[in-house]
Amino acid sequence: MGGIGTAAVRRLALFVAAVAVGWAVAAGFGLHGVERSPAYFLVASTLLAVGLFGSAHGISPHAVRSNLRVVVLAVTVGVLAKALLIGAVLVLCFGSPAFLVLGVAVAQIDPLSVAAMNHGSRLSPGGRAVLAAWSAFDDPVTMLLTVYLSGFALGMLGRTPVSGSAADGGVLSLLADLGVNLLFAACAFALWKAVRRHRVLAFALLAVVFAVAIWQFLMLGLALTALFLRPGVDRLLDRAVQVAFLVASVGLGVLLVNGVHVLAGAALGAAAFAAQAVVSPLITRGLPGRDRGFLAVSQQNGITAIILALLLEPDFPLAVGVIGPAIVVVNLLHATAATAWAARRPEAVRSG
Repeated sequence: MGGIGTAAVRRLALFVAAVAVGWAVAAGFGLHGVERSPAYFLVASTLLAVGLFGSAHGISPHAVRSNLRVVVLAVTVGVLAKALLIGAVLVLCFGSPAFLVLGVAVAQIDPLSVAAMNHGSRLSPGGRAVLAAWSAFDDPVTMLLTVYLSGFALGMLGRTPVSGSAADGGVLSLLADLGVNLLFAACAFALWKAVRRHRVLAFALLAVVFAVAIWQFLMLGLALTALFLRPGVDRLLDRAVQVAFLVASVGLGVLLVNGVHVLAGAALGAAAFAAQAVVSPLITRGLPGRDRGFLAVSQQNGITAIILALLLEPDFPLAVGVIGPAIVVVNLLHATAATAWAARRPEAVRSG
């Protein structure tokens, strides 16, 4: 297996090992109902905040400007199209509107996996820039869709939200929340301009922004602040994201004692991978053929999908049991397909 596949399998093995630890602890100590504890939503929101900020923080403004059309299409039309394709297939197969939400939760591309893959990738520099920006920007968009589709799906099921990760409102509520998130990011930008030359104040502003975003669940606004709020914490942030990934994976394992839905998870993972293969070529027209192939098989799930599963579990008790195995299937399909594409001869790529 080539460098791309090896990196993907290594990361998948780390995820499975952390999940196994969580499951063993929960089974050994009889831990049940963790998702109903008072601190659960706060911890899950904190993990999501770290993951989203870390994703957006790694974006290169130059890469975005150079590939603006592809990135905008990917994180708007692309994310929505993938979510609808995945959700529609799963609803037809299993009948529950909950699968609309689970489809959104796995529609994004994991930026940590992309960062690791890009080191050994045969993508062109332009292709790597597109994939890096795509994977970083689609996380907050996916999170926002998950929040609002959760409220819609719960309404279809005749239930009301029990956690802060599901919106209990319609289009006006969505627009109001978008406005609040944009206002939050604008205020953070104004404060950043005032304190960016003072290291201590810049660190203090970062802490306050995180605290307010977690308190009010302003995750889109937090992701936007990561584009400019950069007080020299790259190494610390990288470690924090890795820790968040491991903690979230262990947490997923703890909740898997409630049951694993292997068939539904495998179907969700296969649908997510197939949706990327269908939607990506429509978005990446104009890029070199080899890059388009790699982008079509680039669907990977990681920290965002894991944490969204944790956040969805109180409202959709099947979320962790389905998304957990889906992550394994998606990443195995990616490792296999990306390795096979990398092994193709250049002339086969041009004619394919």
